[in-house]
Order: sequence, then structure tokens, then C-alpha cells
Amino acid sequence: MATAMAPTSVERAVLEEEFRWLLHDEVHAVLRQLQDILKEASLRFTLPGSGMEGPAKQENFILGSSGTDQVKGVLTLQGDALSQADVNLKMPRNNQLLHFAFREDKQWKLQQIQDARNHVSQAIYLLNNRDESYQFRTGAEVLKLMDAVMLQLTRARNRLTTPATLTLPEIAASGLTRMFTPALPSDLLVNVYINLNKLCLTVYQLHTLQPNSTKNFRPAGGSVLHSPGAMFEWGSQRLEVSHVHKVESVIPWLNDALVFFTVSLQLCQQLKDKVGSGMCHSLKQMRPARQ
Repeated sequence: MATAMAPTSVERAVLEEEFRWLLHDEVHAVLRQLQDILKEASLRFTLPGSGMEGPAKQENFILGSSGTDQVKGVLTLQGDALSQADVNLKMPRNNQLLHFAFREDKQWKLQQIQDARNHVSQAIYLLNNRDESYQFRTGAEVLKLMDAVMLQLTRARNRLTTPATLTLPEIAASGLTRMFTPALPSDLLVNVYINLNKLCLTVYQLHTLQPNSTKNFRPAGGSVLHSPGAMFEWGSQRLEVSHVHKVESVIPWLNDALVFFTVSLQLCQQLKDKVGSGMCHSLKQMRPARQ
């Protein structure tokens, strides 16, 4: 069996020098790239009162759906908050048109956007703590930093791509229900959330199940979007969803942010792979040749 040749002192020196260059130069080059990309991502989440720029601009999003014209409306987004809502609902049974809007003194915070922005800020903070003057001494140190940054970016992305699963009683108890004027009828529920790059509005129409109803009452669990037939208990009443109307609008800057997250995660993984490979070479050159 052929014996493995031990690396010569020259080869070891070359490998060590290449790894030092990777730790000192290439790592910082990638960190600069990440900082630039995440700075662009953070600009997409700019909020009012954070400098001389003044309030975040108001953006109007027209809600629509290819599957229904029962609900139409406009939601106004200002940073991470809905500052205005104007919704028209055509009732299926009698074609009665209902109109409701946010009270002027109310805003609805979109927690998903706020959380995503906070995770981006945390990733930038981690990178800023390792500026050009910082010297990485081991590959493990780089891997630890990349893991920490990737965790924040994954959480930021997940907050936008994975809306909360809510039960119908949780939606009914939400403060969003009390944001509107005139007040929502008792047989309507409303939910607003982010899904990927879209701002979504769901309107649930309800009807009361009579005490003598022969339907088998089974409360629905948590879901992003409940279906007709879902049941729940609210107060002393048992209710069932009769109609569901979902409309949405694309938010272009959220799409930009998701692209920045993906590119940043790829850069982190590529750097991890390079450093990991360099660490493997270093371990091999330290092992004695097999006899």
C-alpha cells in the first residue's frame, strides 16, 4: 500500500501563508460586501424620526385578487405601520356594500416588518464589530461570526415568509378589529399580515350556529388563512366562517429586501466553505504521514 507523503516544510509554509491571507484579506473583503448589501436592505426599512430625513413616506397599496371582487380597498403603509385603510366589502347574500376605514387617531403596527428590520440591524451590528482593523486568528472565529450573522438573516427572512398562525378567537381579540370606523359588524373579522413580498388583507364573514344545530362543533386550530366551515367559540356564541375574502398587493421594497437576504446568506455560506476547506488543509498538514 502506497504511503502518503508528508508535506514538506515549504509546502506547509505556503499553505499557512494562503490561510493567513484568507483570514486577513478575503474574509474582510466579504465582510465589506455583506455590510454594503445589508446597508441597502436596512434602507428599505427606513422609519420616521431616525434623523434629518423626516417622516417615512406614505405608500398606498391597492388591494386586489384575481378570484374575487367582493373586497376592494387601499392600505397606506408608513414605515412599519399601516396609517390608513379604506375597504369596501360587497356582501354576497344581498350585495349590500359596506365601507369601513381606520380611525384618524389609529395606526396598526406590522410586527413582521419591525422584527425583520431589527434582525437586519443586529446582523449589521455583528459585522461592524469586526472592522478592517480586527485580526481573525482562527478559522473557527470566522465560522462563529458567519453562523451568528446567518442566524439573524434567516430570522429576518422567516418573519416575512412565515406569517403567524392565529386561531379565530385570537383574530377576534386583536386590536385590529377595533381600528375601524364605523365599527365592524359583529359578523366580520379582519386580519392583515405580510406574506413574502405581499401585504395581505383577509375578511372573514361569520354566522352564528344555533344551539339546536346538528353540526358537529369542532373548534378550528391556528392557521394563516382559515377556510369556510371553520368554527370557533366567542363569548357565549358558537360561530362558523361562511365566506373568506383575501386580497393583496405587492410591496416592491420587501421584494428587494428578500433578494438582499438571499444574496447575503449565499455569501456567508461561500465564506464558511472556503474557511472550512482551509482548516481541513491545515489539519492534514499537521498529521504525520501514514507508514
